[in-house]
Amino acid sequence: MAQLKKFEAAVYNEEVRACLAIGETHKGVGEEWAEVHYVELLARNLDDAKAMAARRFPASKGFVIREVEEMKEFL
Repeated sequence: MAQLKKFEAAVYNEEVRACLAIGETHKGVGEEWAEVHYVELLARNLDDAKAMAARRFPASKGFVIREVEEMKEFL
């Protein structure tokens, strides 16, 4: 089995941002998601990490995955 690597996804919610811009609150997602969250993922490769992020944070619910990158370990 391939060893898992750490990745980081930068994610925010566009629907929450739009609601806050007009002074409303989003009914299903907390307003903290208007800001970018950096979420760690364990995956075999970048493609798997992107797919995992897309499943956890679906575009259909307003989430935007700004980027996914491999985290380099400091020795």
